[in-house]
Amino acid sequence: MNQASAGHLLQLIRNGTATTRGELQRVTGLSRSTVAHRLDQLFRAGWIRETAGDPVDAPTGGRPSLRLEFDASHAVVLVADLETRHARAAVLDLGGAMLAEHSGSLMINQGPDEVLDRLAQWFALLLEKVGLTGDAVCGIGLSVPGPVDVVSGQVVQPPIMPGWDRYPMPDRMRRAFAAHVSGGGPEIPVLVENDANLMAYAEQRLGYPDCSAFLLVKVSTGIGAGVVVDGEMYRGIDGAAGDIGHIRLSDHPHALCRCGSYGCLAAVASGRALAEQLTAAGVPTASGSGVRDQLAIGQPDAVRLAREAGQLVGGVLATVVTLLNPGVLMIAGDLSGPPFLTGVRELLYQRAMPRTTAYLQVVTSRLGDRAGLAGAGAMVVESLYAPDRADSRLAAGAPRE
Repeated sequence: MNQASAGHLLQLIRNGTATTRGELQRVTGLSRSTVAHRLDQLFRAGWIRETAGDPVDAPTGGRPSLRLEFDASHAVVLVADLETRHARAAVLDLGGAMLAEHSGSLMINQGPDEVLDRLAQWFALLLEKVGLTGDAVCGIGLSVPGPVDVVSGQVVQPPIMPGWDRYPMPDRMRRAFAAHVSGGGPEIPVLVENDANLMAYAEQRLGYPDCSAFLLVKVSTGIGAGVVVDGEMYRGIDGAAGDIGHIRLSDHPHALCRCGSYGCLAAVASGRALAEQLTAAGVPTASGSGVRDQLAIGQPDAVRLAREAGQLVGGVLATVVTLLNPGVLMIAGDLSGPPFLTGVRELLYQRAMPRTTAYLQVVTSRLGDRAGLAGAGAMVVESLYAPDRADSRLAAGAPRE
């Protein structure tokens, strides 16, 4: 590791390892002049600032050292969380604080061109609302309900995103951004990730930072899982990790899934599946969010079906938990209320070995509908300000690539 680089000093400041000039010298072994030179680069970029130290840090009565901190206000991130029928977009500062938010109907089956163009329009309105132009944006993060090849940013064979397979999302988003946002250049970094992964990433960072193996299961229109190990998203070799909605259930051989197979967990226990079952029972319900509305009023059929769905998911999670041995299992999404959670717990604790669940916390989301946005923002910031990327950006002489 090149401890001499400004990017690495920034990392030490951001993670709290070293927050004064003296601490940076001690941790890195660099000379005072070298530390000062590297910090000057970060100051010129506007990425850090100095604040008055706490008097308790100077117990001898001397003047406390000035504290170095990441300046989360020097740029903003644009983020969006796409669902099948609805989307959210927001402007975040670099610390994750929400500056403005917009949500509305947006059908993902309209295809990537229309959806991404609409998002760019939303981004323009949000920036106008907070009095900023595209020049203030350092990156865009997109959360999508499908598997993502993280290298290309392309969605790969998504069961519930018709027309999106291998579509060049980052390039199209950049073009739409440049077309609709004042000051928005076509070079803006765009990162795309699976929604469950980003939700898990945000929830683990906020609520369970000491949990080294964190599992989140999102049950909405579909069913997917996000895994965070040692603070990093676990994606598998090509982004397909966590797609538990397409694990086959041997006792449901005739349930046709959107992926074209029969017996998938999502075909019988997702929000879409429950909406269809409720409609067949005489309770018209259009989607997973409609199921959530029925559960909110205690509709008996919805409560029964949600608990049964939870049992089906819990049976699958007994295997997942045995394999991963997580410290936290979080249930999120439209169905994450008491009936579903009760069903999950019933089958999970019945089928998993006691040793596997002895220290397991089974919880529900803390961030709720904003988890995907928070995860997308954190993903962009961690990518752009990672040591090597930060050094490259500083060398280019601009805060945005």
